[in-house]
Amino acid sequence: MTVFRLALSELKRMTGGILPKLTIVALVMVPLLYGAVYLYANWDPYAHLNQLKAAIVMQDEGTVTKDGKDLKVGEQVARNLIDAKMFNWQEVSSPAAANAGVDSGDYAFALMIPKDFSANLASPENFDAATQAIMSVTTNDANNYLLTSIVDKLTTSVHASVAQQVGEQTANALLSGYGTIHAQLVQAVAGATQLSNGAATLNTGVGTLQSGTAELSRGADALAAGQVQLAAGAEQLSSGAAALNSGLDQLQTQTAKLPADTATLSSGAAAVAAGNAALNTKVQGAIGTADELDTAATAAINGKLDQLVSGGTITAAQATQIRTSLASATTSPAVTAVKDKLATDAADIQKLADGSRAVADGAAKLSAATPALASAIGQAHSGAAQLSSGATTLADGENSTLEGANQLAAGAKKVNSGATELKTGSTKLASGAKELATQLDKGAGAVPNPSSKDQANAAGVIANPIEVNSISQAKAANYGSGLAPFFLVLALWIGAFMLVQAMRPLTKRALASNAPSWKIAVGGWLPFATVSVVQAALLYSVVVFGLGLSPSHPWLTLGLLALASLAFTALIQGIVALLGTPGKFVVLLLLVLQLVSSGGTFPWQTTPQPLHLVHQIMPMGHVVDGMRHLIYGADLTPLLPIVLGLAGYTLLGLGLAWLASFKSKTWTLKTLMPEIEV
Repeated sequence: MTVFRLALSELKRMTGGILPKLTIVALVMVPLLYGAVYLYANWDPYAHLNQLKAAIVMQDEGTVTKDGKDLKVGEQVARNLIDAKMFNWQEVSSPAAANAGVDSGDYAFALMIPKDFSANLASPENFDAATQAIMSVTTNDANNYLLTSIVDKLTTSVHASVAQQVGEQTANALLSGYGTIHAQLVQAVAGATQLSNGAATLNTGVGTLQSGTAELSRGADALAAGQVQLAAGAEQLSSGAAALNSGLDQLQTQTAKLPADTATLSSGAAAVAAGNAALNTKVQGAIGTADELDTAATAAINGKLDQLVSGGTITAAQATQIRTSLASATTSPAVTAVKDKLATDAADIQKLADGSRAVADGAAKLSAATPALASAIGQAHSGAAQLSSGATTLADGENSTLEGANQLAAGAKKVNSGATELKTGSTKLASGAKELATQLDKGAGAVPNPSSKDQANAAGVIANPIEVNSISQAKAANYGSGLAPFFLVLALWIGAFMLVQAMRPLTKRALASNAPSWKIAVGGWLPFATVSVVQAALLYSVVVFGLGLSPSHPWLTLGLLALASLAFTALIQGIVALLGTPGKFVVLLLLVLQLVSSGGTFPWQTTPQPLHLVHQIMPMGHVVDGMRHLIYGADLTPLLPIVLGLAGYTLLGLGLAWLASFKSKTWTLKTLMPEIEV
């Protein structure tokens, strides 16, 4: 008996009548109930959320920002949600009515936007009154648990949208503030530059002031020193004025008779002058006569000599010699001395006459002026008395002035010291003002001054600083496509499990024959394999052509499903063949363990740690991973280990069936009458 004859024999038994045929058809259809129907019901639920009624309560009253703009964020949020038509939004007048609708199930959830929503969003304009805006959502897990998660995503999206909008407005205001600060800093730089220039000018002026105060101090010291001398001079003046007053008093007393005496003197001097004048006239006349006589004698001698020469008495030479001798005689030292003596005496007499005349004139004037002099001496005496009194007062005043001059010198020193300190301060001020202008200029350069375009771009980046660039290496088309790998594989396991409810793992006829155990095991498995492959093909066709699943690798996907069906049926057939009816419970237990550990919905790593080992050992989780790679178009490298694993599970199942066949060759009472049979 061959393997195929054993398999055909079992298939003929299963198709020998109408009811067995219907049973086979029903078994083939079982995976569709778990796979296709479930996927059909959940193929794209997010596309039908608009069938859910949701309440929206919009009470936002809006506000006006500091720059005078109307802000109605709540109204805009409500309008955007309604226009998006993601849910069947119902506008409700009050939160109480909306909450009551959620409680009764009329609304899936309720979204409330309070009246101060926009006002609170704008509140950060006033730092001391910033208030967080609140948007309330009412859900009820009794309506649907997953709906709460969907609503959470919705509110997160609304929050992100509003936060971005408000963030852009805030960032715009902030960046506008930067521009204002930059402009003000530029003005501050100009002012600081003027301050620096003014401080430099002030420093120069203070330097001049310091030089002046130093000069003032030195002048005040000199003034004090001079005032000391002046005070001493005033004292001397006072003493001298007193002595002058005393002397003039004596002079006035002694010159009381001076007018009479000067009159007598004037008369005597006039008489002397008259006598001297007469004497001078006579002397001058005598000198003139002597000169005339000398001239006349010379002329007479010259004339006589001329006659003698003319008469021949003497020669011209002799006459010349005589003239020469005569001239020598008249110019001899003795004669010259006498002439000079006469001339000198005449001059002295002339001087005496002139002097006596001048004395006479002076005496006359003196005599005339003496009464005035006496009067003037009296007046001088009175003035000297006043001078003495004034000098005493002056001396007292100068002493007081000396004290003031000393105070002035001390004050001038203080002023100079203050000017020196002021110079130090003005130098620091000039340096600080220059540094201020420099740093403000640097600060103005550091503060951004964006253009309108740059400001809008920066505001957008600030409001939404992170943009997630989602690169999907493999992506499911929709929710149903995401669940398809898990439910297709799960349906195949359930389909294989249902086969053992109607088909025999090992035929008694084969066991009663002398056929080898391995042939009996393989022959018992082939009917399961045949029906399971048909199950896989039918399930794949319905999901692909009926629901619209579009695998990236369609033939490989179908092939992996077929391999999984072969492995599942071999494993299930072997377990049930070896353990009998309890084996079906084991298969059911394995189904439950794989259901929770295969990572069909959540990643298997999120399951409790003991289930991680189940995932690694059992085939369903690995087949689900392989299906994802084939349907979504991911890397195909993991497929080879999965295919080899399925081949191993197939051999394991056949090994269990061989062991069961080997054991079943020996019949016992338990074989004929099992303790439990389902």
